[in-house]
Amino acid sequence: MSVLDPEIPIHDRFRQGGTGRGERVARIVVVGGGIFVLALIVAILIFLLIEARPAFTTAGWSFFTTKVWFPDNTPPVFGVAALVFGTVLSSLIAVVIAALVAIGAALFIVEVAPTRVGRPLGYVIDLLAAVPSVVFGLWGLVYVVPRLIPVGKWLNSWFGWFPLFSNPGQLYGRSIFAASVILAIMVLPIIAAVSREVFRQTPTAHKEAAVALGATRWEMIRMAVFPYSRSGLVGAIILGLGRALGETIAVALVLAPSFVVNTHILQPGNNTIAANIATKFGEAGSLGREALIASGLVLFAITLVVNIGARAFVRAPSFGRGGA
Repeated sequence: MSVLDPEIPIHDRFRQGGTGRGERVARIVVVGGGIFVLALIVAILIFLLIEARPAFTTAGWSFFTTKVWFPDNTPPVFGVAALVFGTVLSSLIAVVIAALVAIGAALFIVEVAPTRVGRPLGYVIDLLAAVPSVVFGLWGLVYVVPRLIPVGKWLNSWFGWFPLFSNPGQLYGRSIFAASVILAIMVLPIIAAVSREVFRQTPTAHKEAAVALGATRWEMIRMAVFPYSRSGLVGAIILGLGRALGETIAVALVLAPSFVVNTHILQPGNNTIAANIATKFGEAGSLGREALIASGLVLFAITLVVNIGARAFVRAPSFGRGGA
């Protein structure tokens, strides 16, 4: 049986192939790269565990339930409850906003716009990824935050019955909503770029078959493009969520830090793990630094859980077959 036999899985064909110098070098490079990445992740995890141990020993389980941050006081009182809440809430809101815009833009570029329009538009969206986060933060603080105040008042007026958009204190400004908008703009190019490539992988025969059966453009997208691209879109959104969870400087500049669990996203306040590390690390004492590293370990765990959960979700039989 030939190694070129299409009945043989591709990885088995490589195993049965020749053992020339080029193949051996390629195999060493590929295997070495995989081992290096795994070793790097394990090394980071070990470092975080060792450095965070004194903080966990001092705070105990209250580290996960306490909402204040005074690790250098006597006695020290600190925890990540408010930080985890702010991190997850701002990231989820940002990803929802960014995913709607990015997937819509990707669909327009790939399926609707002519090439002479879609290609330059794709380049412009990709350029957003090259803007430094500190520039986004300064732009958001000086320009975006004041202009979001009327938007916040409008949301409170029309949707104030929903706790997320209610604002009992009628204070607006450097809120979790403003930080989420900036985060959404920052993760938009990642989601849009991956979504464009995923949509381009949809077989032309699938789309032509849908159109031949009398489907409109939207029906073709819904019946042929989305089912084939489902897993790829989930991957794009998870990549954006990972970027939003770890964003530091932009959030630190835009968000007014406070250690509270506040579901009213239009009110100033809240904080995130990454922003707290950036603002507190320089002035922290010995236990304070260990506490910040411990919070970094929590952020590492959250990111890991999100990625594992997304992979399990995509692989679930009820999710359906995705081609991308």
